[in-house]
Parts: sequence; C-alpha cells; structure tokens
Amino acid sequence: MNIESIGTWAGEVYKALESSDTRMLGFKGVKKATKLKKDEIMAALGWLGREGKIVLTQNDEDVVITLV
Repeated sequence: MNIESIGTWAGEVYKALESSDTRMLGFKGVKKATKLKKDEIMAALGWLGREGKIVLTQNDEDVVITLV
C-alpha cells in the first residue's frame, strides 16, 4: 500500500458515489461497486474524508457514505 494506490482507490470510491442516483452508498454498496477490499476502501474513505468530500453516517446495519 502506498500513497498512489490510496489515491487511485479514493478515485474509484468517488466515482462510485458520484454515479449513484443519490450520491450516497452504504459500505457494502461501495464494496460491490468498486470490487475493492475492506482495507482499501477504509484507506480511500480516509483520503476522501481528509479532503472534505464525504460525510459518514451510521444506520442500523451499515455505514453510509455521502458526497458533499
């Protein structure tokens, strides 16, 4: 894992969220849309969160990621 890889994964997650009708997906939806591993998604979410591009919320069953 390196900075370039994390940036690439962040781009994939961002595109998946952007292509969603509501601009939000649950963690499971992101995993399905991107085919990334859990650790890769978590690193990508950290990147996007640090840039202020996402908001994370918790519902009963899943973490929901929303583009801002």
